[in-house]
Amino acid sequence: MPKPPRQLDSRIEIATPENIAFSYVLAGPFRRLPAFAIDLVLRAAVIFLVVLACTSLFAVGAGGVGMSVILVAWFGLAWFYGGFFETVWNGQTPGKRLLGLRVLTVEGQPINALQAVLRNVLRDVDAMPIIGFGVPLYVLGLVVMAANERYQRLGDLACGTIVVVEKRRSLGELARIDDPAVIGFAQSLPVDFAPSRAMAHALSVYVARRKRFSAARRYEIASALADPLAQRLGLPTDTNPDLLLCALYYRKFIADRPAALQEAAR
Repeated sequence: MPKPPRQLDSRIEIATPENIAFSYVLAGPFRRLPAFAIDLVLRAAVIFLVVLACTSLFAVGAGGVGMSVILVAWFGLAWFYGGFFETVWNGQTPGKRLLGLRVLTVEGQPINALQAVLRNVLRDVDAMPIIGFGVPLYVLGLVVMAANERYQRLGDLACGTIVVVEKRRSLGELARIDDPAVIGFAQSLPVDFAPSRAMAHALSVYVARRKRFSAARRYEIASALADPLAQRLGLPTDTNPDLLLCALYYRKFIADRPAALQEAAR
């Protein structure tokens, strides 16, 4: 019997180093195009304002200075607009932020500055061919995106990045932690332990849903993450995994917050 295709739609699942799986919806070319158009309009607006500001320089005979300012602004926006914003805004430009898109690595991690700059510099290669008056058609980028499962253009392939649709979630309340055993165990954990973003997300999901499961099922689910954590923290091998995850959640989200928030979560 032939095996089913590995990917049936634009949703992918990525496992983090902590052995936690996250599901993402990939952004195809027609979801990314409006974001690119917004960024293009913003860049054009900035250039227009720079030109407007430099008209006074042309009026007083300093046209060379004014033209230099315009060219520097154009060069900076053309080559570093995307790289700058994707570095400081964690994988988002203004256009991507407005439309709920984000650039991640293929491992589901935040991109670094080098990846942000390089993937945007290589956008000019994706723009090929370029016809009269320097108008890019982006045929090469569209063909490359259509030819791979993750909709990666050449810049993404070179930098190991993907563009995903960011889930918009409303903020929820902290889970109530009123078990003295959990609070006491949390106070005995190493003070320098800081869970990663992926682990913190897994802790919050587990604690929010644990009451739906029986004690045996909680033990089974929690063991996958708690067992390697117990070894990392130097805890006994018979440490209750459910107790450990709840204690880590308490330390991460409640213990270091103001007293009023601590009381609200108890």
